[in-house]
Amino acid sequence: MSGFLNGKLNHLIEKIERGELMVGYSVTGRVKSVKQPWGGYIRPKQFSVTTIGEGQEGLSPYESVHASLMGMAVDYLTRFMLGAKAKDAFTISMKGALIIRESRKAEKLLAKIRGLDDESITCAIKLAGYDVCYRSSPLAYKSVDWILVDKSTIGNVRIMVERSLKFVEEYGPIILEGFTFEGGYTDIVQAGDGDFITEDTLWDFKVTSASITTRQTLQLLMYWRMGLRSVHPEFEKIEYLGIYNPRLNRVYRLFVKDVPEEVIHTVERDIIGYAD
Repeated sequence: MSGFLNGKLNHLIEKIERGELMVGYSVTGRVKSVKQPWGGYIRPKQFSVTTIGEGQEGLSPYESVHASLMGMAVDYLTRFMLGAKAKDAFTISMKGALIIRESRKAEKLLAKIRGLDDESITCAIKLAGYDVCYRSSPLAYKSVDWILVDKSTIGNVRIMVERSLKFVEEYGPIILEGFTFEGGYTDIVQAGDGDFITEDTLWDFKVTSASITTRQTLQLLMYWRMGLRSVHPEFEKIEYLGIYNPRLNRVYRLFVKDVPEEVIHTVERDIIGYAD
């Protein structure tokens, strides 16, 4: 193993030993580890689907970065354009940079994010490259210097953020964003952060070219149940679970009363790890 990777690994072990890093699952990690029943705990077809404008046909078919980076950049830039401070919108990215001791480089990228101009979008995509250090492992990190952002990628991000802002105008206002689940974590699920809550809906943003999946619906269900045990009272008013996809420009929603009690109980007990 190279000295560079050895250094990263030793630093990671030190942080775990000091209790600064969780060793349980994140929500998304737990979802990936679970074998769901046929059709999923919540079947995607249970969600209503609404198309609210031009979809994938209005975007360039070519993008120079991974879909996960596109998703994070669109999510974080949307939060920023809605009024969040850049350091708050990109808080996971900054935490990731801190883990691998690249905070100074990350802060330089953050300082250049001012709106939806080309430089801001380029820096947002590169900054999102640090997320993997926090969400997964520093060993999965590839230098943000290697991320090449072309014009079509910048254009697609800009369009999807603008679509997201219009979505919020129609379905908002947002009353809570970029939240974590303090009070709702367990020994099994020790990390995870959600996107948005409006008055009656818990929303997750997905920037994929495909329709929603059983992994995504389970993730949303876990967010809801963990949120109800968290420090956030806003979850008490949730009536719908929703997914918005700015790439397809589609809204998916499910009335929480349509989720069977036995499914809720199973997910809480067997997947999240609640004793009661």
